[in-house]
Amino acid sequence: MQKPVMKAAPALSAADFFARVRERLTLETPTGLNDPNIVPKRGDHDVDPIMEKIALVRPIRPAAVLIPVVEHAEPTVLLTQRAQHLPDHPGQVSFPGGKIDKSDKDPMHSALREAEEEIGLDRAHIEPLGYLDVYMTTLGYRIVPVIARVKPGFELTLNTGEVDNVFEVPLTYVMDMANMQRHAREWQGMTRHYYAITFGERYIWGVTAGILRNLYDRVYRE
Repeated sequence: MQKPVMKAAPALSAADFFARVRERLTLETPTGLNDPNIVPKRGDHDVDPIMEKIALVRPIRPAAVLIPVVEHAEPTVLLTQRAQHLPDHPGQVSFPGGKIDKSDKDPMHSALREAEEEIGLDRAHIEPLGYLDVYMTTLGYRIVPVIARVKPGFELTLNTGEVDNVFEVPLTYVMDMANMQRHAREWQGMTRHYYAITFGERYIWGVTAGILRNLYDRVYRE
């Protein structure tokens, strides 16, 4: 199924986008990250309600990702392509990020650490602005997305053990709901539904597309 799910997002300049993020979001750790009694509102179950029941019987796995929005005249989102040799989700498009370590002060520090380890994005170029809602995956991960303003001019060094490539996609493109579709595929004997965005040769789907949809809902919707 390939139907657009909502109307196009309003055009926002970089300044307007960052101002709206600061207005609507905070860096107070969202509830539901570690509490089994709280079911995150957002997650794979957004488009596939049965996935909530599957996720709730899995161990909770706290994680954080960075949503790096690069402050060009036309802002872009920096995304990674996972290494093909990885056992989990090889070759998939994702945000820099990973599990929250006990030594991490908070999800923001986890996301910054992972971005530096995976792609060499220096923290001096990054200004964290706010958390989106916790996103729960079918495998039990509870992910805190951190929206950040990234100054242009950075240099990256990829950890090829984790990342094959990085690329930027215009923020207006991924926030245009005409590009956000609902797809389906077989997974462990059942049909799974999920969000997906096609950008040239790139296929952005699953958790990454779901988090982008949450970004639209929290920052762009009036």
